[in-house]
Amino acid sequence: MYDIDKLKDIACQVRRDLLRMIHGSASGHPGGSLGCTDLLTALYFSAMNHHPEKFEMEGKNQDLFFLSNGHISAAWYSVLARSGYFPVKELGTFRIMGTRLQGHPTPAEHLEGIRIASGSLGQGLSVAIGNAISKKLNGDNSTVYCLMGDGEIQEGQVWEAAMFAPHNKIDNLIAIVDNNGKQIDGPTDQVLSLGDLPAKWKSFGWDVLEMNGNDMDEVVGTLKVAKNRLNNKKPVVIIMKTEMGMGVDFMMGTHKWHGNAPNAEQLEKALSQIPETLGDY
Repeated sequence: MYDIDKLKDIACQVRRDLLRMIHGSASGHPGGSLGCTDLLTALYFSAMNHHPEKFEMEGKNQDLFFLSNGHISAAWYSVLARSGYFPVKELGTFRIMGTRLQGHPTPAEHLEGIRIASGSLGQGLSVAIGNAISKKLNGDNSTVYCLMGDGEIQEGQVWEAAMFAPHNKIDNLIAIVDNNGKQIDGPTDQVLSLGDLPAKWKSFGWDVLEMNGNDMDEVVGTLKVAKNRLNNKKPVVIIMKTEMGMGVDFMMGTHKWHGNAPNAEQLEKALSQIPETLGDY
Protein backbone atom coordinates (compact mmCIF):
# COMPACT_ATOMS: atom_id res chain seq x y z
CA MET A 1 0.00 0.00 0.00
CA TYR A 2 1.45 3.35 -1.07
CA ASP A 3 0.69 6.81 0.30
CA ILE A 4 -0.77 9.51 -1.92
CA ASP A 5 2.56 11.21 -2.64
CA LYS A 6 4.09 7.92 -3.78
CA LEU A 7 1.09 7.20 -5.99
CA LYS A 8 1.48 10.62 -7.58
CA ASP A 9 5.16 9.88 -8.24
CA ILE A 10 4.27 6.59 -9.91
CA ALA A 11 1.61 8.31 -12.03
CA CYS A 12 4.18 10.88 -13.20
CA GLN A 13 6.51 8.12 -14.33
CA VAL A 14 3.69 6.27 -16.07
CA ARG A 15 2.88 9.42 -18.02
CA ARG A 16 6.53 9.75 -19.06
CA ASP A 17 6.62 6.07 -20.01
CA LEU A 18 3.55 6.16 -22.21
CA LEU A 19 4.59 9.33 -24.01
CA ARG A 20 8.00 7.85 -24.82
CA MET A 21 6.41 4.55 -25.87
CA ILE A 22 3.97 6.22 -28.26
CA HIS A 23 6.64 8.51 -29.67
CA GLY A 24 9.00 5.57 -30.14
CA SER A 25 6.49 3.65 -32.24
CA ALA A 26 5.10 6.80 -33.92
CA SER A 27 1.68 5.34 -33.15
CA GLY A 28 -0.73 5.15 -30.25
CA HIS A 29 -3.33 6.97 -28.15
CA PRO A 30 -1.82 9.44 -25.69
CA GLY A 31 -4.96 11.45 -24.86
CA GLY A 32 -7.04 8.87 -23.01
CA SER A 33 -3.93 7.16 -21.67
CA LEU A 34 -2.81 10.32 -19.90
CA GLY A 35 -6.32 10.92 -18.60
CA CYS A 36 -6.66 7.43 -17.06
CA THR A 37 -3.15 7.20 -15.60
CA ASP A 38 -4.19 8.21 -12.08
CA LEU A 39 -6.95 5.61 -11.94
CA LEU A 40 -4.76 2.77 -13.23
CA THR A 41 -2.02 3.71 -10.78
CA ALA A 42 -4.45 3.80 -7.86
CA LEU A 43 -5.96 0.46 -8.83
CA TYR A 44 -2.72 -1.49 -9.13
CA PHE A 45 -0.76 0.17 -6.34
CA SER A 46 -3.53 0.76 -3.81
CA ALA A 47 -7.01 -0.65 -4.38
CA MET A 48 -6.55 -4.10 -5.88
CA ASN A 49 -5.50 -7.33 -4.22
CA HIS A 50 -3.32 -8.94 -6.89
CA HIS A 51 -0.07 -10.89 -7.15
CA PRO A 52 2.15 -9.89 -10.11
CA GLU A 53 4.85 -12.39 -9.15
CA LYS A 54 2.56 -15.39 -9.74
CA PHE A 55 0.22 -14.39 -12.55
CA GLU A 56 -2.40 -16.96 -13.50
CA MET A 57 -5.20 -16.49 -16.02
CA GLU A 58 -7.85 -17.66 -13.55
CA GLY A 59 -6.83 -15.09 -10.92
CA LYS A 60 -8.26 -17.15 -8.08
CA ASN A 61 -8.57 -15.18 -4.83
CA GLN A 62 -7.29 -12.05 -6.57
CA ASP A 63 -9.05 -8.95 -7.78
CA LEU A 64 -9.31 -8.81 -11.57
CA PHE A 65 -9.16 -5.82 -13.91
CA PHE A 66 -10.44 -5.69 -17.48
CA LEU A 67 -9.54 -2.81 -19.79
CA SER A 68 -12.42 -2.47 -22.23
CA ASN A 69 -11.12 0.67 -23.97
CA GLY A 70 -8.02 -1.18 -25.10
CA HIS A 71 -6.56 1.67 -27.13
CA ILE A 72 -5.16 3.22 -23.90
CA SER A 73 -2.86 0.22 -23.63
CA ALA A 74 0.32 2.30 -23.23
CA ALA A 75 -0.78 3.50 -19.79
CA TRP A 76 -1.85 0.00 -18.74
CA TYR A 77 1.38 -1.61 -19.95
CA SER A 78 3.42 0.92 -17.97
CA VAL A 79 1.40 0.28 -14.80
CA LEU A 80 1.68 -3.49 -15.26
CA ALA A 81 5.44 -3.27 -15.74
CA ARG A 82 5.98 -0.82 -12.89
CA SER A 83 3.96 -3.08 -10.56
CA GLY A 84 6.03 -6.14 -11.43
CA TYR A 85 4.19 -8.14 -14.09
CA PHE A 86 7.00 -7.97 -16.66
CA PRO A 87 10.33 -6.11 -17.05
CA VAL A 88 10.10 -2.33 -17.34
CA LYS A 89 12.63 -2.38 -20.19
CA GLU A 90 10.08 -4.26 -22.31
CA LEU A 91 8.08 -1.04 -22.58
CA GLY A 92 10.54 -0.05 -25.30
CA THR A 93 9.01 -2.71 -27.58
CA PHE A 94 5.57 -1.05 -27.69
CA ARG A 95 3.74 -1.59 -31.01
CA ILE A 96 6.74 -3.23 -32.67
CA MET A 97 5.65 -6.10 -34.91
CA GLY A 98 6.15 -9.49 -33.29
CA THR A 99 6.50 -8.21 -29.71
CA ARG A 100 4.12 -8.78 -26.81
CA LEU A 101 3.12 -5.13 -26.35
CA GLN A 102 0.80 -4.66 -29.27
CA GLY A 103 -1.33 -1.55 -29.75
CA HIS A 104 -4.37 -3.28 -28.31
CA PRO A 105 -3.73 -5.78 -25.51
CA THR A 106 -3.91 -9.48 -26.27
CA PRO A 107 -3.13 -12.60 -24.24
CA ALA A 108 -1.97 -14.43 -27.37
CA GLU A 109 1.71 -13.88 -26.55
CA HIS A 110 1.22 -14.89 -22.90
CA LEU A 111 1.74 -11.37 -21.62
CA GLU A 112 1.47 -11.35 -17.84
CA GLY A 113 -1.43 -9.28 -16.53
CA ILE A 114 -3.54 -9.55 -19.70
CA ARG A 115 -6.57 -11.85 -19.65
CA ILE A 116 -8.57 -10.77 -22.71
CA ALA A 117 -8.01 -9.10 -26.07
CA SER A 118 -9.60 -5.65 -26.08
CA GLY A 119 -9.23 -4.22 -29.54
CA SER A 120 -12.95 -4.22 -30.33
CA LEU A 121 -14.80 -1.78 -28.11
CA GLY A 122 -17.88 -2.55 -26.05
CA GLN A 123 -17.04 -6.05 -24.82
CA GLY A 124 -15.20 -5.52 -21.54
CA LEU A 125 -18.20 -5.12 -19.26
CA SER A 126 -19.70 -8.39 -20.51
CA VAL A 127 -16.42 -10.19 -19.84
CA ALA A 128 -16.12 -8.63 -16.40
CA ILE A 129 -19.64 -9.74 -15.52
CA GLY A 130 -18.84 -13.30 -16.60
CA ASN A 131 -15.76 -13.33 -14.38
CA ALA A 132 -17.72 -11.84 -11.48
CA ILE A 133 -20.29 -14.63 -11.79
CA SER A 134 -17.51 -17.21 -11.94
CA LYS A 135 -16.00 -15.87 -8.73
CA LYS A 136 -19.33 -16.13 -6.95
CA LEU A 137 -19.85 -19.70 -8.14
CA ASN A 138 -16.38 -20.62 -6.89
CA GLY A 139 -16.80 -18.99 -3.49
CA ASP A 140 -14.15 -16.40 -4.33
CA ASN A 141 -14.89 -13.09 -2.59
CA SER A 142 -12.55 -11.00 -4.74
CA THR A 143 -13.61 -7.95 -6.76
CA VAL A 144 -13.80 -7.52 -10.53
CA TYR A 145 -13.07 -4.10 -12.07
CA CYS A 146 -13.74 -2.88 -15.60
CA LEU A 147 -12.77 0.41 -17.26
CA MET A 148 -14.71 1.74 -20.26
CA GLY A 149 -14.46 4.91 -22.32
CA ASP A 150 -17.42 7.27 -22.65
CA GLY A 151 -17.30 7.11 -26.46
CA GLU A 152 -17.17 3.34 -26.14
CA ILE A 153 -20.47 3.14 -24.29
CA GLN A 154 -22.21 4.26 -27.46
CA GLU A 155 -21.95 0.52 -28.24
CA GLY A 156 -25.20 -1.36 -27.71
CA GLN A 157 -23.58 -4.38 -26.05
CA VAL A 158 -22.60 -2.20 -23.10
CA TRP A 159 -26.23 -1.51 -22.28
CA GLU A 160 -27.22 -5.16 -22.54
CA ALA A 161 -24.55 -5.86 -19.94
CA ALA A 162 -25.66 -2.85 -17.90
CA MET A 163 -29.17 -4.36 -17.67
CA PHE A 164 -27.92 -7.87 -16.98
CA ALA A 165 -25.71 -7.10 -13.96
CA PRO A 166 -28.29 -5.47 -11.66
CA HIS A 167 -30.99 -7.95 -12.72
CA ASN A 168 -28.72 -10.78 -11.60
CA LYS A 169 -27.46 -8.97 -8.49
CA ILE A 170 -23.82 -9.02 -9.59
CA ASP A 171 -22.54 -7.22 -6.49
CA ASN A 172 -18.82 -8.04 -6.69
CA LEU A 173 -18.31 -5.77 -9.71
CA ILE A 174 -17.06 -2.18 -10.02
CA ALA A 175 -17.40 -0.61 -13.47
CA ILE A 176 -15.70 2.71 -14.26
CA VAL A 177 -16.58 5.05 -17.13
CA ASP A 178 -13.85 7.43 -18.28
CA ASN A 179 -16.01 10.48 -18.92
CA ASN A 180 -13.59 12.84 -20.68
CA GLY A 181 -16.24 14.04 -23.13
CA LYS A 182 -14.11 13.34 -26.21
CA GLN A 183 -13.66 10.58 -28.76
CA ILE A 184 -11.69 10.19 -31.95
CA ASP A 185 -14.13 12.18 -34.11
CA GLY A 186 -14.81 15.00 -31.65
CA PRO A 187 -16.76 15.82 -28.48
CA THR A 188 -19.10 13.01 -27.44
CA ASP A 189 -22.04 15.41 -27.18
CA GLN A 190 -21.61 16.20 -30.87
CA VAL A 191 -20.90 12.69 -32.12
CA LEU A 192 -23.63 10.95 -30.09
CA SER A 193 -24.78 12.56 -26.86
CA LEU A 194 -24.61 10.31 -23.79
CA GLY A 195 -27.17 12.26 -21.79
CA ASP A 196 -27.14 12.23 -18.00
CA LEU A 197 -24.78 9.34 -17.31
CA PRO A 198 -25.26 9.09 -13.52
CA ALA A 199 -29.05 9.14 -13.91
CA LYS A 200 -28.89 6.65 -16.77
CA TRP A 201 -26.84 4.08 -14.86
CA LYS A 202 -28.94 4.58 -11.73
CA SER A 203 -32.09 3.92 -13.74
CA PHE A 204 -30.57 0.61 -14.85
CA GLY A 205 -30.20 -0.39 -11.19
CA TRP A 206 -26.55 0.40 -10.48
CA ASP A 207 -25.14 2.01 -7.35
CA VAL A 208 -23.60 5.16 -8.85
CA LEU A 209 -20.59 7.14 -7.65
CA GLU A 210 -18.84 10.09 -9.26
CA MET A 211 -15.26 11.31 -8.98
CA ASN A 212 -12.54 13.50 -10.45
CA GLY A 213 -10.27 10.91 -12.03
CA ASN A 214 -7.30 13.30 -12.10
CA ASP A 215 -7.25 13.94 -8.34
CA MET A 216 -5.33 11.09 -6.74
CA ASP A 217 -6.77 11.68 -3.27
CA GLU A 218 -10.30 11.54 -4.66
CA VAL A 219 -9.57 8.50 -6.81
CA VAL A 220 -8.18 6.49 -3.89
CA GLY A 221 -11.01 7.57 -1.61
CA THR A 222 -13.76 6.81 -4.11
CA LEU A 223 -12.36 3.37 -4.91
CA LYS A 224 -12.49 2.59 -1.17
CA VAL A 225 -16.10 3.76 -0.98
CA ALA A 226 -16.98 1.68 -4.04
CA LYS A 227 -15.50 -1.47 -2.54
CA ASN A 228 -17.36 -0.87 0.73
CA ARG A 229 -20.64 -0.71 -1.19
CA LEU A 230 -20.25 -4.16 -2.73
CA ASN A 231 -22.11 -7.28 -1.56
CA ASN A 232 -25.35 -5.29 -1.43
CA LYS A 233 -27.19 -7.02 -4.30
CA LYS A 234 -26.24 -4.47 -6.96
CA PRO A 235 -23.12 -3.60 -8.97
CA VAL A 236 -21.27 -0.30 -8.54
CA VAL A 237 -20.37 2.11 -11.34
CA ILE A 238 -18.06 5.12 -11.01
CA ILE A 239 -18.57 7.97 -13.47
CA MET A 240 -15.03 9.32 -13.64
CA LYS A 241 -14.49 12.83 -14.97
CA THR A 242 -11.05 13.17 -16.56
CA GLU A 243 -9.20 15.49 -18.90
CA MET A 244 -7.92 13.91 -22.10
CA GLY A 245 -4.17 14.56 -22.32
CA MET A 246 -3.91 15.31 -18.58
CA GLY A 247 -0.47 16.57 -17.58
CA VAL A 248 0.58 17.93 -20.97
CA ASP A 249 -0.78 21.42 -21.62
CA PHE A 250 -0.95 21.25 -25.42
CA MET A 251 -2.73 17.88 -25.36
CA MET A 252 -5.46 18.95 -22.95
CA GLY A 253 -8.82 20.36 -23.98
CA THR A 254 -8.94 18.75 -27.41
CA HIS A 255 -9.81 15.41 -29.00
CA LYS A 256 -6.95 15.78 -31.50
CA TRP A 257 -4.54 13.79 -29.32
CA HIS A 258 -6.89 10.83 -29.03
CA GLY A 259 -4.81 8.84 -31.53
CA ASN A 260 -1.81 10.93 -32.59
CA ALA A 261 1.80 10.35 -31.58
CA PRO A 262 4.03 13.30 -30.57
CA ASN A 263 7.06 14.09 -32.71
CA ALA A 264 10.49 14.61 -31.14
CA GLU A 265 9.96 18.30 -30.41
CA GLN A 266 6.51 17.68 -28.94
CA LEU A 267 7.82 14.82 -26.83
CA GLU A 268 10.57 16.99 -25.38
CA LYS A 269 8.04 19.71 -24.54
CA ALA A 270 5.67 17.17 -22.95
CA LEU A 271 8.37 15.50 -20.86
CA SER A 272 9.55 18.88 -19.59
CA GLN A 273 6.16 19.21 -17.85
CA ILE A 274 6.30 15.84 -16.08
CA PRO A 275 9.03 15.04 -13.52
CA GLU A 276 11.02 11.82 -13.85
CA THR A 277 10.33 10.10 -10.54
CA LEU A 278 11.25 6.40 -10.86
CA GLY A 279 13.76 6.50 -13.71
CA ASP A 280 12.97 6.20 -17.41
CA TYR A 281 13.20 2.75 -18.97
